Amino acid sequence: VLSFRAVESQSEAQCAPVDSLWRRYSEFELLRNYLSVTYPHIVVPPLPEKRADFVWHKLSADNMDPDFVERRRIGLENFLLRVASHPVLCQDKIFYSFLTQEGGWKEMVNETGFQLKADSRLKALNATFRVKNPDKRFTELKHYSDELQSVISHLLRVRARVADRLYGVYKVHGNYGRVFSEWSAIEKEMGDGLQSAGHHMDVYAASIDDILEEEEHYADQLKEYLFYAEALRAVCRKHELMQYDLEMAAQDLTSKKQQCEELATGTVRTFSLKGMTSKLFGQETPEQREAKIKVLEEQIQEGEEQLKSKNLEGRDFVKSAWADIERFKEQKNHDLKEALISYAVMQISMCKKGIQVWTNAKECFSKM
Repeated sequence: VLSFRAVESQSEAQCAPVDSLWRRYSEFELLRNYLSVTYPHIVVPPLPEKRADFVWHKLSADNMDPDFVERRRIGLENFLLRVASHPVLCQDKIFYSFLTQEGGWKEMVNETGFQLKADSRLKALNATFRVKNPDKRFTELKHYSDELQSVISHLLRVRARVADRLYGVYKVHGNYGRVFSEWSAIEKEMGDGLQSAGHHMDVYAASIDDILEEEEHYADQLKEYLFYAEALRAVCRKHELMQYDLEMAAQDLTSKKQQCEELATGTVRTFSLKGMTSKLFGQETPEQREAKIKVLEEQIQEGEEQLKSKNLEGRDFVKSAWADIERFKEQKNHDLKEALISYAVMQISMCKKGIQVWTNAKECFSKM
């Protein structure tokens, strides 16, 4: 569960606003699913992981671990800030209700019927393999999102291995502390220096837990973009579905025009079971043919209007989606740059601490 402050205040004439609201992770999932379906052209911010992944082995992967729960709370708060800062999503009434209403907001979500608008996985898979003229930009974006997910996954695995080794190196310094302390007990002139050096080693060994816990926050920033990759693919899949529907509508229209032409001229250009049946059992009467032509002409007119509508819808989608993708790219470049710089600064700081510990030890040894 997460507690947060409502973002809007009310006038003194109205009831006092709710100071805080509690939301379960599943409620955040419902909100995000609603946003993804309602705004298919938008790269909807991802939620933090429900269970820890890509962790160094000394860190608990238990989703009830207090440190992980706190990091997830920060991630959920970041999700809200991402949505609140988005020029379109921030204006959504359901999102506002999520932030301000204790109860009833779930009913509002269900009343929108967003589940009925959700595309099935089978339909999306069908579109992926059967679309004939995919947009090159979206194809390249889909490939980029796969590569982004792959490279960040690899980076997080490397970081976890490095963290394991760092943990071992730091903790073994505790052995220096123990040995120096034991040695100091049998030395008169050297005892104080050895004891002091051992103390510095003990402090250094104990500091790794806080350092690696802090490092997990930087890993969480990378994980956000690991999950953003799926949000990018969702936009690409939606475009594929729209393109597939457009192509099917165009194909159906062409087929009806051909049928109409064949009926009007009395010639069959392509083999069909229906055409063979006509040859075997006799031709239709002129009246029947005229009636069929009339029906087909009405269907063709309706099909042309649908095709025009789908073309306009597709162009609007591409325009809106690409504007949001450009916004996302700018955000991504800024965030990842800041995260990597902060991570490097932390590594430099950690190395400086190591140098300082051995500098202090050297001074202790010099005074013996």
